[in-house]
Amino acid sequence: MATTATPDDLTEAGSGLGGRATTMAATAGGMLLGALTNLAQGWLPGAWNQLANSGAVWSAVAFATAALLAERGSVLRAAFAGLGAEAGLVVGYYGYAEFGRDGMGALFYPLVWLGMACVAGPLFGIAAYAWRRGRDPRSRIAGLAAFAGLFGTEGAMYAWNLHYAPQAWTCFAAFALVPLLMARTHRERALALAAAVPCALLAYAIVELPLQALSS
Repeated sequence: MATTATPDDLTEAGSGLGGRATTMAATAGGMLLGALTNLAQGWLPGAWNQLANSGAVWSAVAFATAALLAERGSVLRAAFAGLGAEAGLVVGYYGYAEFGRDGMGALFYPLVWLGMACVAGPLFGIAAYAWRRGRDPRSRIAGLAAFAGLFGTEGAMYAWNLHYAPQAWTCFAAFALVPLLMARTHRERALALAAAVPCALLAYAIVELPLQALSS
């Protein structure tokens, strides 16, 4: 017996196709930016080249990608967009290292960063969605606090571990500016900035300390 697709069925199908296209586009863009961050390490002077492929900058790409797409999709699409962008950065960075430079070396670190991308990408995609589409102030505050916390973690790493003062202050400035410039009200700015502090410390304990142990 013939069946007729309802408008809801067509919308659902279109949403699925759009979600796959969004993820593919985010991944392709991430791969391009990943290759560019590899090149930027040679362009930036001294310790500034550390910022080119830092975890904060890469996760900021996932956040920005999902934020740009948040008005046209669901939270699931934002999560997959963040995943695609973050995974694409890893593939682009190490792909260029392998084929455009002297080789990426052992697979250990690419696999570590790819595993982290599978966590950070969806996380910051959801954070971006919460900031852009959240109707509850608490969700917008949480999204901004997670995003700002990236730069707090990075600043702590530069200050405490590497002793790169200019880079640390740059990250701490971004840490403060994200809530101040992106929140909607003065109350949200204050709460997001306060919540970003434990987010930064938690990320430092979960991410940076284990990475230091692996490197030693």
